[in-house]
Amino acid sequence: MTFRIRLFAGLADVLGRPFVDLSIDEKTAGGSDTVKVQQLLEEMSRQFPEAGSLLAHCFLAKNHTYAAPEEPVAVTDELALIPPVSGGSGKDRSANKEKEAEDSSPYALTRSPIDADQVAARTAHPDCGATLLFIGTTREHTDGQRTVLLEYEAYEPMALITMRTIGEEIAGRWPGARCAMTHRLGPVAIGESSLVIAVSTPHRAACYEASRYAIERVKQILPVWKKEIHEDGSEWKGYASGEWNPLDPVLK
Repeated sequence: MTFRIRLFAGLADVLGRPFVDLSIDEKTAGGSDTVKVQQLLEEMSRQFPEAGSLLAHCFLAKNHTYAAPEEPVAVTDELALIPPVSGGSGKDRSANKEKEAEDSSPYALTRSPIDADQVAARTAHPDCGATLLFIGTTREHTDGQRTVLLEYEAYEPMALITMRTIGEEIAGRWPGARCAMTHRLGPVAIGESSLVIAVSTPHRAACYEASRYAIERVKQILPVWKKEIHEDGSEWKGYASGEWNPLDPVLK
């Protein structure tokens, strides 16, 4: 059996390709037409030892959803290896099509500057008396090192599904809450916005809670990666809040 697995960010750089075709023999598969996620990850590490240190922190996505270690996968599934996300390259699209997609959905990815007012407008509702905007921007200095540019990459179809999932979680936790978010892809210059999240709720206390929840969930599970371009090199930045596990229970 041969599984095609998409690669992103630092993992794609290490292996020098956007995907791998991973062959697994019948003995490893135990005569089945599926294998477990953990078997696939172990075989990946065996066949590509040069990426072993990074693979140890990756999770497998199956059909745009994070898959647990014991979950079966088939060669017909869409598979992707997800390195630690940034907390923070898909198909090129024309500006008109991109704008049309952004205008019609509360969740969007864009290669153009983000209009924060437009994101906030997607959460407007007569029953909502509080709205908060979170705007993440590119900063110039981090830990004494100067950044000249950020570059963002996403597993685009999964990112949009994940944004919607976060919005649904918020609506379930805070009745009447509405959420919208837009994430920038490609190069983002110093001072420009890379992420805008808008949350509206009937009352302000819930709005603060829901906004914080949205931000933390994006940092935990959104399949977006950023490369920091410095004056003397570049580096992919992953999850920075301890051990990364997108399969952890929903935040409390």
